[in-house]
Amino acid sequence: FPNILSNGGLASFAWLLHAGSGDASVPTGDGSDGLNEPPVESKSTEPINISNSNYWRDVRANLVRREQELLVDPSVPAESKASSGEAVHQLPQKWAHPITMPEAGCVLVATEVLDDDSVFERTVILLLRLGSRGTFDGPFGVILNRPLYTKIKNVNPSSFQDQTTPFGDCALFFGGPVDMSMFLVRTKDSSRLKGFEEVIPGICFGFRTELEKAGVLMKSGAINTEDLRFFVGHAAWDYEQLLSEIRAGYWAVASCSTELISDAVSTDPSCLWTEILQLMGGHYSELSQKPKQDSS
Repeated sequence: FPNILSNGGLASFAWLLHAGSGDASVPTGDGSDGLNEPPVESKSTEPINISNSNYWRDVRANLVRREQELLVDPSVPAESKASSGEAVHQLPQKWAHPITMPEAGCVLVATEVLDDDSVFERTVILLLRLGSRGTFDGPFGVILNRPLYTKIKNVNPSSFQDQTTPFGDCALFFGGPVDMSMFLVRTKDSSRLKGFEEVIPGICFGFRTELEKAGVLMKSGAINTEDLRFFVGHAAWDYEQLLSEIRAGYWAVASCSTELISDAVSTDPSCLWTEILQLMGGHYSELSQKPKQDSS
């Protein structure tokens, strides 16, 4: 990993968490109009009933699944109709399918082309904003599956000796090579997280300039330690640069279920790369089983 992961870099991150330092480099703007409309997430543990859901990614995923079924067997009968006359479809709790263009809330899955890249090989990046063409506000996100196997309080213990912090027991993850730290917040009620940007239902993100607000939420009991994930650095591109990397085959672009991303934020994400590729199916599933390419 780059120098941001050195002891000095991590200690600096811990100090920023403790002091709530400002940061003038916070990205702004988003050209992804309509991509982040606040949908309603299904709270049930049962498969999602699309007829009762207005989360557009679920609707699209169901259409993609139906199209795949027809490609395999065009004689598949039409779905049964509900008494209301509307088709009732169901999706599994966890799903993923490829999409042709990146969008806020999608994931970028590293392909074998990046197997010799020490920073990005076999990573999964949650794209938080898409950004705009022709501006300095390009796409950015965080790597979900690079744990640093340490807690904030262990990075620089001396900075926490005299004063308390609500984030001491939160785990640290490597978010990317760009030197600005971020965090994700998982919640069942996004209305309680006013002031934070929701990227998908139940997942909001914040910059290190917003740590004070997160601390207030923790002290009030609105969120817990396990609902927060802190990232040292993040990943960012120029808009055209990201599209160029996708065309070059560096990244597979996927839409995923809310449950899949939520679990990745709250549990061990070490198998996330493999899990998403297998859910995507086809040659992506084959890719998940390939050994790493030899860079020699």
